[in-house]
Amino acid sequence: MDVKKDSMLSGKIIGCAMEVHRQLGPGLLESIYEECLCYELEQSGINFERQKFIPIDYKGQKLGNKLKIDLMIEDEIIVELKSAKKIESIHEAQLLTYLKLAKKKYG
Repeated sequence: MDVKKDSMLSGKIIGCAMEVHRQLGPGLLESIYEECLCYELEQSGINFERQKFIPIDYKGQKLGNKLKIDLMIEDEIIVELKSAKKIESIHEAQLLTYLKLAKKKYG
């Protein structure tokens, strides 16, 4: 994915997320936000996979489906949803782990 295309896609994803937040506000369950974000992504024509399992590649072997990400968008961007007052370092570590194991650059 080139930088310009990534930037445009990221902007669309953020726009969808902001619309969900505008409509629902804070304090709901993550699953509610996920459902509504998926609706917004569909309406925007953005391809995604929900609750996608990624096998762990270890020494050339695929070891089970232990990694489950909230959304894989256009097979390039991982979205890990959080319903929290602020993003903690553990949330960042979780996303970085997902990016590394799924071999993706953007999240």
